[in-house]
Amino acid sequence: MKTLKMSALAVAIVAASGLSQAQAAVEANIGVTSNYLWRGVTQSMNDPSISGGVDYSHESGFYAGTWIGTIDWGAGGATENDYYLGYSGESGDFGYDVGYIYYNYPATGYEDSDFGEVYFNGSYMGFGFGVAYTVNSQVADGSLFDTGDIYYNVSYGWDLPNEFALGVTYGYYDFDLGSDSDYGHYQLDLSKGDFTLTVSKADDESGDDDTKFVVSWGTSF
Repeated sequence: MKTLKMSALAVAIVAASGLSQAQAAVEANIGVTSNYLWRGVTQSMNDPSISGGVDYSHESGFYAGTWIGTIDWGAGGATENDYYLGYSGESGDFGYDVGYIYYNYPATGYEDSDFGEVYFNGSYMGFGFGVAYTVNSQVADGSLFDTGDIYYNVSYGWDLPNEFALGVTYGYYDFDLGSDSDYGHYQLDLSKGDFTLTVSKADDESGDDDTKFVVSWGTSF
């Protein structure tokens, strides 16, 4: 029901805004990775994952979309289905993006894992920063990913010779459950064209603290 309400809300906003198709764009994306990492922790048991999505964007800054990726938390193969909408724009060298994302896990064995976040991301020159706050959740009360969790991240990116790009990210998960579960993670991304090489390391508290080397490919059309 929450997923249906999200889709209905996106349609209602577009209709109410009177947005013309001439001002809008729809873009699809596909990708494959040797290990699906999310906030420093594998979502695929360190195995490969494939993904795809569709995004709607308008020149006003409004956007909405959906993304599906394969996951495995040890209960067998499944999918993560994300639904999101938001608003982004720029003011001089400052960029901003505010929105809502709903993480849906429909497969048997993954019930009562859905949750939703509101988020804000900003950028200035090569710097990036963001925060996400869990506002609704189907997990058991007092568990990780219940309401009240906060995720912070900061990053910096460089353009390198020969069309390479380098990005460095630090993220920190502050769980409402208590500080014993909080963890931080570091990530280094070297990309060229549609390919990215990632090196990632999370703190011991994450339960997944091995240094990971990941190769990913993704494109949009």
